[in-house]
Amino acid sequence: MIGGWSRSKGRKKTTNASINRWDEEAALKIFDDTLAEPDDDTIATMEGISQLCNLLEIDPMEDIRILVLLWKLGVGKEKPQQVTKNEWKEGCEKLCVDSIEKLKQLLPTLDTGFLEATEFRDFYKFSFKFNCEGTYKTIDKEIITELNPMVLKDRIPHDRIMKFKEFLTKTDDTSYERITLDQWMSFLDFSLECQNFDEYDEENSAWPTLIDDYVDFLKDSMQM
Repeated sequence: MIGGWSRSKGRKKTTNASINRWDEEAALKIFDDTLAEPDDDTIATMEGISQLCNLLEIDPMEDIRILVLLWKLGVGKEKPQQVTKNEWKEGCEKLCVDSIEKLKQLLPTLDTGFLEATEFRDFYKFSFKFNCEGTYKTIDKEIITELNPMVLKDRIPHDRIMKFKEFLTKTDDTSYERITLDQWMSFLDFSLECQNFDEYDEENSAWPTLIDDYVDFLKDSMQM
């Protein structure tokens, strides 16, 4: 056999190596044709990500898989809500994807249910940081009330998530108009660690004040 051709059959053999070979040029073409900003072809913003979702036939506003994909690609390190061309290239190489079809084939593996606890916590943190706006290190509570249920679906009891959404919606405390990363992470940790509100000791609590107020809201709701 010379140069990948079989003398006996006269046709090229397909090996695993050739099937799995990653094509950098093809991967970058997806970025250039679909994601890149018209006035700066080195970055992609939410508009470009939405265009990618259209090709993947998923809803960018409701389908958590796009966030999982972005997390797995390792994007958003330089700026929130942005993908650099280099991040895209390195992420596609890591996942060995260089076509829309291969990206579509990944979709069934992007369910958060496949993530171990440590992986999910990292993804949960990424979800907050990627959705920050500009130089802000906080997120408007109205966005939080939509993002949190989508990210935590099937991880935290639904009633807990909805009560937290209700709490943020109804509270008049202006300090909760924008949520910090610490508050975001604390809600996850608290929801996993505290199963019985009756045992919650606010006096000796090490949780952020947001959690104290959330528990008070829950207790008041139970008494109504």
